[in-house]
Amino acid sequence: MTSQSVNECVAVRKDSRRNGKRRGRAKSGAGERSAAAQIGSGRPRRTAPEARRQAILDAALTVFAERGFEAARLDDIAARAGIAKGTLYLYFTDKQALFEALIHSAVDPILAQLSAVAAAPELPLNKVLTSLFTAFQREVLGTKRKFLLRLMIAEGPRFPALAEFHYRNVVSRMMAVIAEAAHRAHERGELATNGPARFPQLVVAPLLVAVIWDALFARLAPLDVAAMLEAHQRLLTGKAPRRRS
Repeated sequence: MTSQSVNECVAVRKDSRRNGKRRGRAKSGAGERSAAAQIGSGRPRRTAPEARRQAILDAALTVFAERGFEAARLDDIAARAGIAKGTLYLYFTDKQALFEALIHSAVDPILAQLSAVAAAPELPLNKVLTSLFTAFQREVLGTKRKFLLRLMIAEGPRFPALAEFHYRNVVSRMMAVIAEAAHRAHERGELATNGPARFPQLVVAPLLVAVIWDALFARLAPLDVAAMLEAHQRLLTGKAPRRRS
């Protein structure tokens, strides 16, 4: 083989290696762009079981709101969700389990946000209350989930197991967080009295008033819930909540 042939072979090999590197970088770049596109597409898509479970919860909320807990039937919920009754049992053992799942879906976001805010011991009570009232209006009062509270008030006495579940998983947890935040606020001099720490029910009372008023009297005298909660917050802390810009 001549020296010229050797040089040509070497050149071909170098070109091949360079082309291979380019192809590798191109594949890598395409993969990165694909991953970036997936990340930028927003929330991950629900899997089929997750979507079906949510469809059951949505249907249950509608049926419970229309008929109440006692009169609601799993057959009606399954039909509203567009599934067989047997499929519903793959996700929920009975009507009570379904109702409890609805309670969790309604209040867990509120409790998570409230707990996260209240976990900062130096945070003023005013900000804790703003977080609580804003989350409650967004997650409950502004949605069909308000019917769940109406049902608890109306049917809780007839179904003590439901009332106990609601107390242990919602009420007691919320009261504990509020009481601790109010106690710290009193020690810092933000509250003139330790009453809200001893009786955190005072803090959340307007939320129940809003739910009951909406059910009974809204058509006669609509209630400005946001303004009422702002007045209540000023009454407790002496300060108006900061308005978001």
